[in-house]
Amino acid sequence: SARAEAREAALLLEEPFGRFGAMTPTGHAAVYLSDVCAQSPTKLRACMPGENGVVLSRYHHVGGYDWLAIPLIPYLYAVDDASQIPSRADLGLETRLRNRYRREHLMDLVPDDPNEEIPRGEWIQLIGSAYDRRIFGYAIETSEEQDQALISDFNERRNKAHFNFFFNNCANFTANVMNYYYPHSIRRNFIADAGLMTPKHAAKSLVRFEKKHPEIENASFMIEQVPGIIPRSTPVDGLAEALLKSKKYVLPITLAQPFATVGLAVVYFGGGGRFHPDPHVTIFDATRQAVPGISSEPKPASPGAASTLAGFAGDESSGTELGTHSASLRAQ
Repeated sequence: SARAEAREAALLLEEPFGRFGAMTPTGHAAVYLSDVCAQSPTKLRACMPGENGVVLSRYHHVGGYDWLAIPLIPYLYAVDDASQIPSRADLGLETRLRNRYRREHLMDLVPDDPNEEIPRGEWIQLIGSAYDRRIFGYAIETSEEQDQALISDFNERRNKAHFNFFFNNCANFTANVMNYYYPHSIRRNFIADAGLMTPKHAAKSLVRFEKKHPEIENASFMIEQVPGIIPRSTPVDGLAEALLKSKKYVLPITLAQPFATVGLAVVYFGGGGRFHPDPHVTIFDATRQAVPGISSEPKPASPGAASTLAGFAGDESSGTELGTHSASLRAQ
């Protein structure tokens, strides 16, 4: 195995950001596996010693695939190694790091566009997530047998996109993966979320499962948004919570059907809709820890990556063309 410490699968609850996040504040969900690695974005394998796992998620429109696998550090920071993580970031640096990683590792998936300096599209969600948002993690122990079974199953199954915002989204995929390890660990809420799976409900359901099974090792952690002038992400909401907190939804509903608003409040407060990530959990520092969660272990601090990033760091106040283009792509 990659390490002697416990294996884990962690649900990643990622805060919403940008204009789409303001309209749909349910955020994003993904799964981190500590001992499963990516042979390619569409092929899994067991990790080798020194590797730190993979993040799996479902995306709306990236290469026509249902799911994609990205190593942990690139997924969070769009760099190959933790020593290259910048201490601060602006939109220009974020865009340049993403495009460099794309050109070095993802050209088959996201080729150059002859009409654009940087290809447009949702591929930017694959890498550099921690520049855009804060992420909460809920880890639960796994076994080598479970990992091997998942690797075999995912490598053999058809990987073709069938994304649906309501019924086949990132939260549904995340729930399916966690339920692969622990059946029924994540269940739908037909009251607070009308039976639709949301990232926040998936996390809440997993936490409830962990509390019911204290014999299964688990841990919670947080990955902070990289400091800088990139706008901060916002708290993640469930379905009923989003409707209650949004004036553009709750006011028309109240005017048309006053009792509907009361019903939403009853559903949210009385139907198990409340769940808030704990901001005081352990913070994952990729420069000092190999992996987050249960398997977390300290490692020597890196000397930094000033030389590696010298060509990418820029004035945070500069409105570069790349930074402007990045802002136009920020969608979730």
